[in-house]
Amino acid sequence: MGMGSKMEGPSTPALRRDPYEVLSVSRDSTDQEIKAAYRRLALKYHPDKNASNPEASELFKEVAYSYSILSDPEKRRQYDTSGFEALDTDGMDMEIDLSNLGTVNTMFAALFSKLGVPIKTTISANVLEEALNGTVTVRPLPIGTSVSGKVEKQCAHFFGVTINEQQAESGIVVRVTSTAQSKFKLLYFEQDANASYGLALQEDSEKTGKVTSAGMYFLHFQVYRMDSTVNALAMAKDPEAAFFKRLEGLQPCEVSELKAGTHIFAVYGDNFFKTATYTIEALCAKTYEDTTEKLKEIEAQILRKRNELRLFETEYRKALARFQEVTNRYTQEKQSVDDLLKQRDNIHCSFTVTKVVNCSGGSSGLSNGSSSSKIAGEDSKAESPVEDGNGSSDGKDKSGKKKWFNLNLKGSDKKLG
Repeated sequence: MGMGSKMEGPSTPALRRDPYEVLSVSRDSTDQEIKAAYRRLALKYHPDKNASNPEASELFKEVAYSYSILSDPEKRRQYDTSGFEALDTDGMDMEIDLSNLGTVNTMFAALFSKLGVPIKTTISANVLEEALNGTVTVRPLPIGTSVSGKVEKQCAHFFGVTINEQQAESGIVVRVTSTAQSKFKLLYFEQDANASYGLALQEDSEKTGKVTSAGMYFLHFQVYRMDSTVNALAMAKDPEAAFFKRLEGLQPCEVSELKAGTHIFAVYGDNFFKTATYTIEALCAKTYEDTTEKLKEIEAQILRKRNELRLFETEYRKALARFQEVTNRYTQEKQSVDDLLKQRDNIHCSFTVTKVVNCSGGSSGLSNGSSSSKIAGEDSKAESPVEDGNGSSDGKDKSGKKKWFNLNLKGSDKKLG
């Protein structure tokens, strides 16, 4: 899948045709038939081969979009049931072709990748075409050995792994690691009678600890790979629900066993600017029987857990909605109780013959006429002469009141005399 030279992110064709019609396959086609049709059309319309043909670029997008639906079992089921309306087009992920981006867009893509935004890339058409033409150089990779090397960006190193009947029956593992944390793809090609190699599987490298790695496990039982973009899209849409989508990125590997013979693998350089450093190794599972059984069991446990999470998400959302409802009720009831108690305190404060400050900080505003006024006057007289023994006052206003009071008394004395 690819986007040609544009960096616009996931896009949907303006006029959407039936994906089965676009890929020229029937509704009951197998995954392998759909994949073969996609490979053929993707090479035919790839922007690398049609630089001067804008129509081919649009057809390439349409082919990629159709394949993104039919290659995903869940999306294919949704489309078969309800058409395009059932699909979440915001979540449809597509890939970019680094070999045709240009320097500026490649820099932006590298920046986003560095920030943790998963960017899916497609394999250069030149590499795929050379493989189909059988013109690639294949180096031997014996079982039980490893080879280290450096591969240029958007180029591939091909390896031939030859296995016998016993090894095929026991199972084969091919892994690639990079201590330099390079980005790469591990590819598996099927060989036809014409000595051409067609891409059958690909695994993008993932960072695990201090290394990046990718592996393919042909162990006679279903092994799953993790598509990290599914988690990233879920996180962007609904961070709270991202946990429930962590296992939704599990995708079943299309090939679970290999027959005796020589099988072609490749390491594809997926760095944005520099070469990719890698070590590839091929192993027979016969010497890893305990580890193989543990992997089989853990894969089964993860699948069960994925189903459990789907059920638990429904339960969780119901509980979360109820919790929100109860929390809102708690806030309302607390405010209601506070208001009622405040009103009661104010009413209590109103039972008085004096004009007092109420419990809420304002005046009560209640009085009982002359009786209230009289008592208030008496209180003011009683409070006025409160001073220390030296006749000093706490402020100028009180001092002034005292002098005025004394003057009145002296005047009264003179009249009486």
